[in-house]
This record gives sequence, structure tokens and C-alpha cells, in this order.
Amino acid sequence: MLVVGGGAAGIVAAWRAASLGARVILLEKTPRLGTKISISGGGKCNITHEGTIEDVLKGFRRDEARFLRPAMYRWTNRQMVDLLVARGLKVYTRPDGRIFPVDQTAKDVVAILASLLEEVGVDVRVRTPVTGLVLESGRAAGVRVGEDAFLAPRVVVSTGGSSYPNSGTTGDGWRWAREAGHTIVPVRAALAPIYLKTTEDWAELSGVALRDVVLKARVQGREADRWRGDLLFTHQGLSGPCALEVSRVVAERMIAEEITLAVDLIPDQPSDRFAESLHAQAMAAPKRGARSLIESLLPERLHDRLLADARLPEAPVGQLGRKAINRLAETLKAWPLATVRTVPLEKGEVVAGGVSLAEVDPHSMRSLHCEGLFLCGEVLDVAGRVGGYNLQAAWSTGFVAGETAAKETVEIGTARSS
Repeated sequence: MLVVGGGAAGIVAAWRAASLGARVILLEKTPRLGTKISISGGGKCNITHEGTIEDVLKGFRRDEARFLRPAMYRWTNRQMVDLLVARGLKVYTRPDGRIFPVDQTAKDVVAILASLLEEVGVDVRVRTPVTGLVLESGRAAGVRVGEDAFLAPRVVVSTGGSSYPNSGTTGDGWRWAREAGHTIVPVRAALAPIYLKTTEDWAELSGVALRDVVLKARVQGREADRWRGDLLFTHQGLSGPCALEVSRVVAERMIAEEITLAVDLIPDQPSDRFAESLHAQAMAAPKRGARSLIESLLPERLHDRLLADARLPEAPVGQLGRKAINRLAETLKAWPLATVRTVPLEKGEVVAGGVSLAEVDPHSMRSLHCEGLFLCGEVLDVAGRVGGYNLQAAWSTGFVAGETAAKETVEIGTARSS
């Protein structure tokens, strides 16, 4: 059997299939396996997420979770971690549930995965770009590599999406799936940075990080999405967990509507209580400048911008008056940033969209339109939250695709030999 794509899903699919006795060739177009794994988590590799399978499934939209449930119960987050730990990886779990290597990197994870393939005899061929499927009478019979054809009774496509195209994920699998009769749900950014209009006004804040804030996306004044966490200013807009988490909704809604962003910089206090605390500070030290009210709350590089946005004059706080202090509180609780310019698809950690989940059997990853074809990983219309959810989806769907394809391949071989 053939596995096309040497990322997370493809590696696990090939390993599982070969461990069941199938002869497996893994084709990868780049010079190495696991390129996207190697850069995941900033090179640290957020392997998966801790908790029960139901906890992990909460990291996906309802229809995606429903589809992923059988695969995730078949190959769990715990099983994936145990597989790596048994081969020397040491891991730890952060308070937010994300599981990382202790003193190793994503490259060490890839090295372990490569050794697994070697153990079970997978024929790995890098620098081997597949150009299409070989389709015969409505079934997958192999793949094309340039002018050559690799024939096999079962083909697993695990080519990823189109985020980080330099890693090799350029959306090839969607074209092949469409040729095999599949519907491709329109692709849009997910877990991506957000670029703002008037970027020249925000470039001066590049590198400023905000901890534990709430980013809100608004459409015509109404909240469309929100996320609490860290936020990072970049030369073109926003990144960090908050931006990544709301980016999918922003990308979807901005097709037809204008999206604006605002930040609650003090999420644990209601507006009225926070305003009272600022007023009390002003009364306790009336001769101090207005900057004194925010210097312990925000990075210094934000001070001038916040005071200007709140229209606070340079005066002792005792002279500001309650209306001015209330205005500062309101600004800190709902600081308007800018209108969204774009959410760059190619910069996302993952993309939403892809092969329609209604056209793939969730218990086997078998195509419902093309016999002999299996689809797994990010080529499917699945995009989870930040935190190891997407890698687990790849591990699990890859495992199931490889297992099912292998069993069918071995059965075919047994029948022919008898």
C-alpha cells in the first residue's frame, strides 16, 4: 500500500499499517519527514493535549468532534504519548493541558517517529513528489510520480492542508480528492495571525505582549467571537493565542462583513468596580500623573497610546475628575484596536476547510466516493484550537487510516496467495 505525505498523519498511518504486516511505501515530496512537526510549537512540539478524549474533543467544533470521536477513541492521546515515551522521550504537561517534551525538541519527536518506521520496515522515499492519483474504474489504483506510476490496492492521502507552504503542504491532496469525486469545503485561515488596517500606526508596538487579556471580534458592534489568553503585537497586526483562536471566525465573517477588534485588558474586574478602584488610587495620590494609574497594569510602550485613546490630559490625577477616570476605565475594559485587513491563509498553523467530512467514513477514514482511497490528517475539513488538538487529530486519523488500509491490503494478499 502507499501513503502519500510524511507528516504526522502519514507517519502514523505508515507505521501502523506496516506493524500489521502490510508492505508500505511512504512518499514524501520534501527532503525530510515531519517538516511541519519540526516547526510546531515554536520548534518544541506540542505533542497533544491532556485529559479524557471528551476533553480533547472540546477543542473542535461540534461536527468535527463528532467525526473525530471514533478515531480518537481508537488511538488516544495517552497511547500516542506512551508510544513516544517508550522510545526515550520525556514529557511534561503544562497547567493548560498542553503536553511537550521536557528537554528535547520537535526534531527529537520526528527522529523517534522515523525510527518507528524503520523498525517496522516502511520503505520511506523522500524527494518523491506525487503528482496525482491513478484512478481506474472509480477506484484508487496507485499514484503518479512524474511520468512513473506506483501501483497499489490501497492509497492513503495525508498531504496536509496549505498552511506553511514552505513545509510542503501546498494543498495537493485537495485537487486529487476532487478528481476522485470529493467535495472540497472552501479553505480559509484558522489559527493564523490577524493583520490590521492602518498597520503603520501599530508597527511601533511590534513585540509588545499582553498577558491574560480578552480579545473580542465584533461585527457591526456585536460580538462575534472572543478568546482569553496572551496577545502579541506584530508589524502587521496581532498574533499569540488570542489572535490565533479568533482568527477562524474572523476569516469566515470578514468575507461579507467588516470586523473590528477590541481588547479587555482587565478581564477579572467589572467595569464599575474597576473604575472605582482607579478613582480610589487617584484620591490616594492626587499629585501623581495620569500615567500612574496604568503603569502597573500595562507594558510601558502602551502607556501613551492608552492615555491618548482615553483622552486623558497630562495633569495630576487629583484634577482629572470622575468622568475622565471613568473614560480611562472604559478604554482599558474595551480598548478598540482597528479594523481587520486580512487573515493570511499561508501563515496559519492549520487551515479550515478541505475534504468534506460527510464523504469519509469516520470509523475507517475510507473514502465514500472512491474505493481504495483513504484520507486523514489536515487534508480533511478539521481545524481545532491551539494546544495540541490538531496534532492529536492527525495522529488518530492517521492510525485508523493505516490500520484499516493495512487490514484490507493483507486480506487481498492472503486471498491471492491462496
